[in-house]
Amino acid sequence: MPSEPPGKKPSKKDEKVRVPFRRNRNTRRRVKDWAEHAHGDPRDNAAHGERIAAKGELSRKRTIIVRSDAGPPEGLRPGIVLAVRGLYADVDDGTRTWPCTIRRIVRTRRIQERNAVTVGDRVHFSVGTDAGAEGAIEFVEPRRGTLQRLTGKRVHTIAANVDQAIIVSSAAEPAPKPHLIDRYIVAALYGGIAPVICMNKIDLDVAGAAASILDRYRALGYTVLGASARTGAGIDELRAVFKDKESAVAGQSGVGKSSLLNAVQPGLELKTGDIIEQTQKGRHTTTTARLIRLDMGGYVVDTPGIRSLDISRVPHFEIEAYFAEFVDRVKDCKFRNCSHTHEIGCAIKGAVERGEIHPDRYATYVELFEEAGRPRRSL
Repeated sequence: MPSEPPGKKPSKKDEKVRVPFRRNRNTRRRVKDWAEHAHGDPRDNAAHGERIAAKGELSRKRTIIVRSDAGPPEGLRPGIVLAVRGLYADVDDGTRTWPCTIRRIVRTRRIQERNAVTVGDRVHFSVGTDAGAEGAIEFVEPRRGTLQRLTGKRVHTIAANVDQAIIVSSAAEPAPKPHLIDRYIVAALYGGIAPVICMNKIDLDVAGAAASILDRYRALGYTVLGASARTGAGIDELRAVFKDKESAVAGQSGVGKSSLLNAVQPGLELKTGDIIEQTQKGRHTTTTARLIRLDMGGYVVDTPGIRSLDISRVPHFEIEAYFAEFVDRVKDCKFRNCSHTHEIGCAIKGAVERGEIHPDRYATYVELFEEAGRPRRSL
């Protein structure tokens, strides 16, 4: 990601980014174990003029300026990232796949993220510049349509440049988790992509509980469908959803994401796993996200299964906007800054009491609101 060249005055639109200095990996100049030098004055071991205490936050970071009109340098090849493995990425330029390293300037520019490059990124890379790799990623284009979560204190972008997130749950083995579906919906909408709810293993829905969950989301205007990778039910409808779109498939482990993709496009032969009987949880058979081009047009990112989704980076007073049944009712709340958690005269709480808003959906909202409102150190 090019920074401002020396000698050129930055414009008002250019972005200033504070990043840590590179760590000093040299041997410490001062002896750490003072006990070994109990017979002498420990201060004799301190280097002259060296500070024992840090000078403050400014002493540990530097400023880089990223030009607002910066584009890829000339002479680079464009491509799309298929998979990421640590500091290496597989990049498809349309003719072949190149194993590439990721330039330090790219990693510095996105120091606040878990990975500087993710699956679906449009990148520009040079060829034959690094020993041990065939290419090096020099520039990453601005992203659109991202699916993200927090991992520790860093943002983890699961997939980039996608149109829709296919949120896969299962009717049984493991049981559906509506609160996790809600979290994925909020994450998708916050990232600017359309959520689609797919209930796999619909053939196991003997009591109709999974069908009622689908009805809940269908009534809210979301695209929903039931499918079964085992029987083939709903696969044609799912194939139509994928056609000519850039998609990300997401959901907890064991719901059958890879099995559905194998059914949608025979011949993929993606690895699948079984449910652990004691815990009714899935095994992690997909360990890294992978971009797959579809014969019907478009592509899909197959993501690893996760059992929790931290989306507390969404501002807590924006969460109401990602609950479809809240939007038209917010204006009726007694207070303009109503949090919909404890206030008197709250239109949302009233709708819950009248059965107009499902209590599970409201419980998820309260949980997300409280998580997002907790103090958190800046990323």
